[in-house]
Amino acid sequence: MYTFIGAIILLVLGYVFYGRFVEKIFGVDPNRPTPSVEKSDGVDYVPLPAWRIFLIQFLNIAGLGPIFGAIMGIFYGPAAFLWIVFGSIFAGGVHDYMSGMMSIRKGGASLPEIVGSELGMPIRQFMRLLSIVLLVLLTTNFMTSPATLLSKLCTTDGVQQAFWQTSLFWLIVIFVYYALATVLPIDKLIGRFYPIFGGLLLFMGVGIAVVMLGWHSSDMLEITDGLQNRQTNGLPIFPMMFVSIACGAISGFHGTQSPLMARCCTNERQGRQIFYGAMIVEGVLALIWAAAAGSFRFPDAEGNACLNIQQFAQLHQGENIAALVVDAVSRSWLGVVGGIIAVIGVISASVTSGDTALRSARLIIADFMHLEQRSIWKRLAISLPLFAIIFGMSFVDFNIVWRYFSWTNQTLAVFTLWAATVYLYKQSANDQSRRLSPAMNRFSPVITLIPALFMTVVSISYIFIAPEGFHLSPENRWIGYAVAGVTALFLLVLYFRFTRKKA
Repeated sequence: MYTFIGAIILLVLGYVFYGRFVEKIFGVDPNRPTPSVEKSDGVDYVPLPAWRIFLIQFLNIAGLGPIFGAIMGIFYGPAAFLWIVFGSIFAGGVHDYMSGMMSIRKGGASLPEIVGSELGMPIRQFMRLLSIVLLVLLTTNFMTSPATLLSKLCTTDGVQQAFWQTSLFWLIVIFVYYALATVLPIDKLIGRFYPIFGGLLLFMGVGIAVVMLGWHSSDMLEITDGLQNRQTNGLPIFPMMFVSIACGAISGFHGTQSPLMARCCTNERQGRQIFYGAMIVEGVLALIWAAAAGSFRFPDAEGNACLNIQQFAQLHQGENIAALVVDAVSRSWLGVVGGIIAVIGVISASVTSGDTALRSARLIIADFMHLEQRSIWKRLAISLPLFAIIFGMSFVDFNIVWRYFSWTNQTLAVFTLWAATVYLYKQSANDQSRRLSPAMNRFSPVITLIPALFMTVVSISYIFIAPEGFHLSPENRWIGYAVAGVTALFLLVLYFRFTRKKA
């Protein structure tokens, strides 16, 4: 209990103090016109209240990541709490804030354009392709998963008696909603219903936390229990845990979503609350689910509540453990009604990340092709091919492909952090309006440089060690760490050569 409460306090303090420090480093200008004012089109560039933008941003970036990712991360033990806290404060919050604020400064540009403007045209083209592919895959997965959950929610005793109880029916319903949310102005569907869904997701997290602290605090994991690896499959904490917990600490997917809200902000001072703040709240949600999964006693084959999460996973090998954990915890701690609300919260989190991912894909293509999106026909011209691809792919098994998503997700974050580092260096050399001391101005890129180096090592070593990659044996894992370290050092040398050339 003390570790959990201490972690929550650290996240709040991180938002108050480090978030303000990052804001000062960036140098917000409350008098600078934002894209929602300069480019208002009634479709994507729409001024919205700050509280509404915050809830939309939170739901955009949350999805299933801080729930499923945190559950899978707690397999490694209490060390997961440290990564969620320090990752959210020093990596994820900075990443989300910089991607959102850079988009505001660049006229609401999408992520590939932001990264490409700092790292060059080859990286821009690579990011365009990678972002679209990932967003299409994510949308497809976030359409099929909730369709299956809704089908189960509507059936009695597992027997489907009508078409509306089938996964196909709900797949069509979700697909129609995705199509509308992608094409319609952002304030028609997303702006109206997302705050409700965001509140539902927060209600679910708060309910779990209250029950856990009130009745199960003695079972909660503590840092004093030891930081040793509790994973039973032999995989190391580094880098596996740092990729398993993505959205609850740092996620490249967030960088594709921040520009959506950057086009709705009315003042640069809103950035810390909307971008950095939403990441901190997501970290809180991840902490809740990591603590709940670590403290819950799961039923064994006879129904006795006696298993920890590692034993429960061994009992249900080959199944979606994270989904089973959410179902077991919600129904046991929140009752029948609360359990249903919790499942609906998971469904809404999945659906609402899928539709904004599809919207992001449309905007990335529009930016690349220089197509204005005021006309619905031009929006349809981009969206219809995407709709056809996604609906067709929804009938394909993506289990193998999806395994690589977490790694690619963190790789996206690496590119964004390096682009932010270059951006801050250029700003420190040219912009003297931030009223920073000479030392702080000179070293301002460090806030993104350090997480960029760290995530570079994580992403590269992961592809060597993970089962989805080269799966090096324990005695050969040093090769993956060595390649990752040398690559990070090489990029650091390139960065210093760039700064010397600019100087």
